[in-house]
Amino acid sequence: MLSKSQYVRGLQCHKSLWFIKNKPELRQIASEDMAFIDTGYSVGDLACNLFPGGIGIEFDKEDFQGMVSKTAELIESGADVIYEATFKENGIFAMADILVRNGATWNIYEVKASTKVKEYHLNDVAVQWYAISNAINVSKAHIIHLNKRYARQGELDVNELFHIEDITEDVLKRQAEIPQRIDYMEQMLKSEEPTAKIGVHCNDPFACDFKKQCWQDVPTHSVFKLYRLDKEKQFEWYHQGIRTYEDAIDKKRLNRIQTIQVQTVQTGLPIVNKEVIDGFIQGLSYPLYFFDFETFMEAIPRFDGQKPYMQMPFQYSLHVLHENGELEHYEYLGDENSDPRRELVIRMLNELGTEGSIIAYYQNFEISRIEELARDFPEYAEDLLALIPRFSDLIVPFRKLGYYHPNFHGSFSIKSVLPSMFPNDPELDYKKLAIQHGGMAMDTFANLHRLQDPTKRELIRQDLLAYCHLDTLAMVRIYQKLLDLIKVA
Repeated sequence: MLSKSQYVRGLQCHKSLWFIKNKPELRQIASEDMAFIDTGYSVGDLACNLFPGGIGIEFDKEDFQGMVSKTAELIESGADVIYEATFKENGIFAMADILVRNGATWNIYEVKASTKVKEYHLNDVAVQWYAISNAINVSKAHIIHLNKRYARQGELDVNELFHIEDITEDVLKRQAEIPQRIDYMEQMLKSEEPTAKIGVHCNDPFACDFKKQCWQDVPTHSVFKLYRLDKEKQFEWYHQGIRTYEDAIDKKRLNRIQTIQVQTVQTGLPIVNKEVIDGFIQGLSYPLYFFDFETFMEAIPRFDGQKPYMQMPFQYSLHVLHENGELEHYEYLGDENSDPRRELVIRMLNELGTEGSIIAYYQNFEISRIEELARDFPEYAEDLLALIPRFSDLIVPFRKLGYYHPNFHGSFSIKSVLPSMFPNDPELDYKKLAIQHGGMAMDTFANLHRLQDPTKRELIRQDLLAYCHLDTLAMVRIYQKLLDLIKVA
């Protein structure tokens, strides 16, 4: 018996399905995946308000048959709306998020915490239909997803927050192929571990939680790390035996950055182009404002003007470097229980002043957030937009190969650049922090308002401040290192 999620997993990769059924202990679930799962539960619960008065089937992993029997009883007794209606039919265990009576038939509503219908959603509901229609008469299938255009004003309006899309036609088109696919999967599961080549499917539509098992033989300096090499081309080369940097440079034509990437690994030495570095530095004007935003996103908006998955700035760090070498630090971290943006804007405008270069790492992110803040707070728009021409991007001298280190592995992100330029420096080590990357900061702040313990909440706030502080301190140190490189005779 397959669950609908296992069936969809099997469509992505049979080997992944084999692992989840036969060696689940090898599964590695990333923290961001857990956050995604929790979001799905919250959105699903809220969507039930579109069909109020229903009766829910309580999940019991020890008694699936009891859930099936309870569903059958509700259908027989005349219930009109059932949440998590459960069926075991045609070799599939399926739970419909919302099942609604439609005269003599039933409509399936599957809730997704996305802003559009995706291909795997259709396969998900198709296999539900395949199972459920064997027990009851089903006439329509729908996806309920979030409406990305909805901006909350006052009380949450679930009818505006959600969009219901009829996918019946797509679901019916997929019915004929399901029995053969289920049969193949069931036979495969009875055999030894299947062989499967790694490929684009390892991350599409989801990053596989058994990826480590299949990728353990991929060399450190593999073609998967070649700068901006197309994903399909990476796998094409890999399966042709072109797996390492050496293979690639011997047999394929690489672009300039890829060639330098390979050459520096071969020599073990970084390259320095002082002209590129000096050109970047000459374009800056003191004081230098090293600036970084942190943002959070929520599927369900909590504040007025907020949309589903809208980037909401809640924190920034600012290091100010004066021409005489003096370094100052400013920071802001919003209240997790209220919209932090207005206070953030006021503080930011005051601390960024009106003159001097604002330096970000990948400035498009900061500039986009400033443009959005100008849109949402028009009374500050003129001052906010005046910041944009002052921006300079610290990633530029690296992308232009002013400095390239073999440990960059084709990446110019600050998480690659910093440890390569400052190895074993405890002051600049993200791994020593409780929060180690922007995704963690985003998820942490988004959920902070749910934490009741004020002591734990304050400790987490300190962790957030420490992470964002390092983001801008890292930029200062990188800038100073670049200065040192061009001063060397």
